[in-house]
Amino acid sequence: MPQLYLEKLQLSFFKNYEEGTFEYSPRLNCFVGENGSGKTNLLDAIYWLGLTKSAFQVQDVLSIQHHADFLMVDGIFKKGAKTVQITCSLQRGQRKVILSDKKPYERISDHIGEFPIVLVAPNDTDLVREGSEERRRFFDGVLSQLDSFYLQDLLQYNKTLAQRNSILKIFAERQQFDDLLLDTYDEALVGLANRIYERRQRFLVEFEPLVQRYYAFLGESREAITIKYESEVEDLSFRDKFRQHRQRDLQLQRTLMGIHKDDFLFEMDGVALRKFGSQGQQKSFVLALKLAQFDCIAVEKEMKPLLLLDDIFDKLDDRRIQKLIQLIEDNTFGQVFLTDARPERTEDILKGKRIDVKFFRIGY
Repeated sequence: MPQLYLEKLQLSFFKNYEEGTFEYSPRLNCFVGENGSGKTNLLDAIYWLGLTKSAFQVQDVLSIQHHADFLMVDGIFKKGAKTVQITCSLQRGQRKVILSDKKPYERISDHIGEFPIVLVAPNDTDLVREGSEERRRFFDGVLSQLDSFYLQDLLQYNKTLAQRNSILKIFAERQQFDDLLLDTYDEALVGLANRIYERRQRFLVEFEPLVQRYYAFLGESREAITIKYESEVEDLSFRDKFRQHRQRDLQLQRTLMGIHKDDFLFEMDGVALRKFGSQGQQKSFVLALKLAQFDCIAVEKEMKPLLLLDDIFDKLDDRRIQKLIQLIEDNTFGQVFLTDARPERTEDILKGKRIDVKFFRIGY
């Protein structure tokens, strides 16, 4: 399996970094420093290179340093025998630009999945505790890195959905309805919804056993973990029901049915993990989700993704930390980046381990 790793990172006006240059180890890289020093921002810069956006900011422009007019994130990747330069730049008031070896992509979405990344972050337990939108975003993110056709279908679905909702508002304002126009949007949405539903369903068949395996490894627990996919699209009469909801859609000025309402239910011994799982069980489950994501991408892409671990030692107990370090030591992963506010803790955890590690003291 060819190795993927980030060799060099350069930043300009990215968050708290006016300028910065970093050269990384192909194995383990540790960013240590006080809270607020910029450790997580370095992980986010790497995330930008792989996913063309921030993992933590909803709007791209929020990643530009407050007094600056633009940002630039530039990375040199080793991808097997190839060296590839990826540049992400954004100027206020303009569209972001993604370059591969100084050539722009025709579509930014064509870049997604080329340099896969898995991020484990402190707020990941929101996947368990929060609403369905968080879980859909996670599964869509995994599938988008795995399957470019899925990503294009998802982008087109969201675009068509936004257009349909806009048309519904115009109809309500004018109190004039055009059934033929709605038929056009409905036919497109239903077709896309069916394809997205089928891909999500197929993926879960492969994904769930990996989550169960990692959960058992991390927790040494006998709880039966399951993931259930709920969707209105699975109903064979979905097309008819979608049409029947048209009057309600018109009244409420939004589309009430579709894959944008899907949910993934996480259960433990047949009950909701959100309600009945302990904090430790929830953290183990979420970490198992991310490690299963890593495996899926590695198999599909025949290349291990970069693994970003943000404040991981603060969120796991000692036993689970040792399990994770065991995976790193056994070369389960490729290149790994982790952050910690306590350098001495990281050094102590890694002491005596057969791991090639490079430390970066941030803010010192």
